[in-house]
Amino acid sequence: MRTKCVLNISDIYITIPHGTLATSSPSAFLNRHTILSSFFISRLSRRGPKRFRDVPRVSSHSSPWARTYATPSKQKDRTAIVTGSSRGIGKAIALRLAEDGYNILVNDVHANEAGVLEVVKEVKSLGRNAFPYLADVSKLIEVERMVETSVSELGPLNTMIANAGIAQVKAVLDLTEQDVHRMFEINVYGVYNCYSTAAKQMIKQGGGGKILGAASVAAFKPSHMLSHYTASKWAVRGFTMSFALEMAAHKITVNAYAPGVVGTAMWDLIDEEMGKKTGAKRGETIKKWSEELIALGRTSVPSDVSNLVSFLSGPDSDYMTGQTIVVDGGMVYT
Repeated sequence: MRTKCVLNISDIYITIPHGTLATSSPSAFLNRHTILSSFFISRLSRRGPKRFRDVPRVSSHSSPWARTYATPSKQKDRTAIVTGSSRGIGKAIALRLAEDGYNILVNDVHANEAGVLEVVKEVKSLGRNAFPYLADVSKLIEVERMVETSVSELGPLNTMIANAGIAQVKAVLDLTEQDVHRMFEINVYGVYNCYSTAAKQMIKQGGGGKILGAASVAAFKPSHMLSHYTASKWAVRGFTMSFALEMAAHKITVNAYAPGVVGTAMWDLIDEEMGKKTGAKRGETIKKWSEELIALGRTSVPSDVSNLVSFLSGPDSDYMTGQTIVVDGGMVYT
């Protein structure tokens, strides 16, 4: 006599002849379990409620997108361009990526040439190749030549870190047209030039890539006397999302990192200029912010940021794109 086993899931009934689930070994059970799963999904797709009919069928095939961004399988060495990397966060990023196995094009403006050469020396001491390149990222032609040089000297471009940026402390009504123009030249046009030029090179190469930009906690929360800086970092977030949307078809991910108060020359300048406005002594503004605004109670160091950039540049972030990740010790919560 044939008996029947009935499965009741979300009011969908499937009747299976007795013995279908019988097995004499674990492997046989798994095979029959797979058959059952396929049968079940198929019946749901054809006969189940609409909410089930639209569910895609499960596939055991690996995704063609999996881990194909930063390191094409045929390429032995990874390469990265890090702009504004003669000091501070940029330097920390260049050295961390070198530790991760990248060859680095170290970029900054001509005024910081000594720092660029020192970073190149440090990268090489880590056993990786490095090449110095002096360029102003606000000028598209210079960025294009920088990318061409990187490919020529180091090989196909895998990762672009658009890190270069400036800050200025000034009340919003005291800003001049030139103040705003200069801020956007570096922080917005510079990022756009790096994003677009790198993307075109990666598309030409095939195999995808990773593009990262420097945003800021100011892209989420404004501060007094940093209005045009804040606006420029909001623009970085916008370009990051827009590029991510359009570059996904080329297997290029685009993300940004948003540091908080970091112990760098730029924040020393902000602290000093804030003190002139408020009467605070040098170091007091950052100390006050660290104690009152940062949940973890300390100023960030460049390695806090470079650790995040390492993750965003590596294969473990392959399924992330269009995101601006805050690394601020707990100043804003997104």
